[in-house]
Amino acid sequence: MSPASVIPLKHALFNPQAQVCADCGVRRFALFGVLDHAALDSIHVHIADIRLQPGQSLYAAQAVGSAAYTVREGIVRLERTSERGERRILRLAGRSDMLGLEAMLGQTYAADAVACTEVSVCRVPRTLVDELSRDRPEILVDLMKRWQRALDDADEWLTELCSGPARHRMLRLLLKLSEYADGGSVWLPARLEMSAMLDMTIETASRLISQLKREGVLDAPDQRHAVIHMDALLKALREDSAAS
Repeated sequence: MSPASVIPLKHALFNPQAQVCADCGVRRFALFGVLDHAALDSIHVHIADIRLQPGQSLYAAQAVGSAAYTVREGIVRLERTSERGERRILRLAGRSDMLGLEAMLGQTYAADAVACTEVSVCRVPRTLVDELSRDRPEILVDLMKRWQRALDDADEWLTELCSGPARHRMLRLLLKLSEYADGGSVWLPARLEMSAMLDMTIETASRLISQLKREGVLDAPDQRHAVIHMDALLKALREDSAAS
């Protein structure tokens, strides 16, 4: 697997890309969104912008963590592989989500983080967070909120996407994917990925997608993109809930 492309974000005096960070569309949702421009300008030398292609690894499970990551663009999947070689996708992360928070406690990463699409993330070193939080306790509060959000996402994935009838799980996955819509279309996982996400066979995932296409819930112009028709999806979810 080829290494990720790392682009240092240097100080504004040497590189105008520092202004790009200040103007970033997810900055106010990111960990350092509470900082003003002057404070942001002082930390660019510590942060790197990392670009990933689909299938590239951001970090590996059990690797010693020294940084967390904020997703600026794209979708990342968090997955684990059992001792028997079975892969399980735990959840997805998209724009403004933070990954690798366990590194802030000096722990190893809990899962593999792999790009599903073209991805851009900002690498936030633990040492920088430790330094800033001494004078800015609001950063620690924000960090705890992000940790809680990650836990909530994991709980939602477990309850909504890993239990219940297969059709219900697929409908909930499409609803989740709609949160990451880009230009009217969403990234569509491969059938093998759906199997790893929803704890179902590849054949079941393929059959359900074909069925939902016929019902007008989604169109798939190619293998990796879909247009989800929200009215039809929500109607199918209501009918599915009423029947269960």
